[in-house]
Amino acid sequence: MLARQTLAFKLVTTGIAFLVLALASIVLTLWVTWQLEGGAAAVNEAGRMRMMSYRMTLDAMSGRQQALGEQMRTMNATLDLLDAGDPSRPLFVPWTEESRAEFTRVRSEWQALRANLDARPASASTLTVESMVSHVDRFVTLIELRLSRWTEILRGVQFTMVGLAIGAAVLMLYAMHLMVLDPLRRLSAGMDAIRGGDFEARVHVASHDEFAELAHDFNSMAARLESVYDELEGKVREKTARLESKRERIAALYEVSAFVAQADNLDDMARGFVGMVRPIARADAIAVRWSDEGNQHYLLLAQEGLPPSMASKEQCLPSGQCGCGQAAQSAATRTIPIHASSTAFGHCARAGFETMLAVPVKLHHRVLGEINLFYRHAHELDDEERSLIETLASHLAAGIESLRAAAADREAAVASERAMLAQELHDSIAQSLAFLKIQVELLRTALRRGDHAAAARTIDEIDTGVRESYADVRELLLHFRTRTDAQDIEAALRSTLRKFEQQTGLSGELQIEGHGVPLPADVQVQVLHVVQEALSNVRKHANATTVHLKVQQAPQWRFEVSDDGRGFDPDETPDDSHVGLRIMKERASRIGAQVTVRSSANQGTHVAITVPRESAVQETQT
Repeated sequence: MLARQTLAFKLVTTGIAFLVLALASIVLTLWVTWQLEGGAAAVNEAGRMRMMSYRMTLDAMSGRQQALGEQMRTMNATLDLLDAGDPSRPLFVPWTEESRAEFTRVRSEWQALRANLDARPASASTLTVESMVSHVDRFVTLIELRLSRWTEILRGVQFTMVGLAIGAAVLMLYAMHLMVLDPLRRLSAGMDAIRGGDFEARVHVASHDEFAELAHDFNSMAARLESVYDELEGKVREKTARLESKRERIAALYEVSAFVAQADNLDDMARGFVGMVRPIARADAIAVRWSDEGNQHYLLLAQEGLPPSMASKEQCLPSGQCGCGQAAQSAATRTIPIHASSTAFGHCARAGFETMLAVPVKLHHRVLGEINLFYRHAHELDDEERSLIETLASHLAAGIESLRAAAADREAAVASERAMLAQELHDSIAQSLAFLKIQVELLRTALRRGDHAAAARTIDEIDTGVRESYADVRELLLHFRTRTDAQDIEAALRSTLRKFEQQTGLSGELQIEGHGVPLPADVQVQVLHVVQEALSNVRKHANATTVHLKVQQAPQWRFEVSDDGRGFDPDETPDDSHVGLRIMKERASRIGAQVTVRSSANQGTHVAITVPRESAVQETQT
């Protein structure tokens, strides 16, 4: 039954019905036309009988027996043809009772006419011919009446076919509207509704054809889309909530990380940390504890939300005594339920807490402290909350380590400055003091001998040594007060040269050539000290009148100190000037630079410091 009601079945049934109706109309039209053609041929043949009747009478009166005989045979053949018909022409008489009776009388009249023609009475033949012709006319009239009825039937059939064609077209259009256009319109309206976001739209088709199946599939699709859309909205809301949670997490991490990085000391860091982390963890109270090197005790650095009595009792906890302060070997994030009957957590229970979260502050598997979060209700951390708290703890550990490293750096810087000062004292003033100690011994010896001349010379040497020591002290103070510019060493060099001129009264000249990558601050300090040591040697030993300082920036940094003094032989026995050269070479080696000295007697001295480009670039990048 369902198969018969499909759209294809309807269309085929309708088409077959219209085809059968059209074929029936065509067959009926052809049959009527066939009758009209046969009747017309019969009228033509019957009309010939009148002509043949008159011709036979004329032939009989004229004595043309041969022509008469031929006409008689033709008349007999015509009567037989009308009686039997000839479908091949077509030719047949549309018989009725009247036309059959009239045809019988025509045969009788023909028999009478033939007998008269054979007897050759002219008058009788004429009368018989007139009688036969009248019956033939009557017979033809009856045929024509019959044909006129068929013609009316044909015209009626044609008008009927026209009406049927118009009705069939209208019916077909209406059927197409009901079976195709209207379902398509409903489907299109449903698609428009779906396109507009109305996933509750449904299509109703009151049939059992293909469009009904299509409507069912459309409704199933719409229901699925509605379900998926609802699920998608839920997933979007869930995803939005997760993104918001991640945004808040990232913002919290950024704020805590920025604060930890800017903290100046451990106490401020801890107090600020608990104030920022407590609302993030939605905890009722929080405590940050610091562990000593041996992980034996945990010191309370900062807290927020703890009762005063509890905070005072937990200023220092032995490791592993209770849930707070875990031993290093078992330190891990733990969620600890607090029971009133538990002796270890009695003070927490009395404070109204039901859950505690212990998060170790670790760095490189070393426990630096612990974060304790207290809740007045049962609380379980999910993976994201746990990860957030542990990440915040790692930031705190990094901050604590950064403070320790900064303190170590400051201590190292102080130690380095002290070592440098000690080296300066050892390489300059200590040498002078050793010389003075020797001169004092010589003075005592001269006084014991009573050698006043030797004592006077020794006193002069002591006086010279004291003056040089005083000058060395002033020069050291000058060195340690001189500062370099991180971008340009020119200002420091000009200041150094100007102070040298003030101390010695000598004229100095600074010449800078080219443009190069600025030297890092630590490299500038060492270069400046080497230049100052070279100028100090000029002041002590050269007896020069002018000093020239030349700086070349490209292709590499090169500093040259030249004077017009007495010079010296570098291969001679070492003296104080050689000590200064050793100090300069040691400073240059710290930055990968090289010091070269050219000098000869009465030809002045030329000291050059060359900084390799690779060292300058690496230091700058570092």
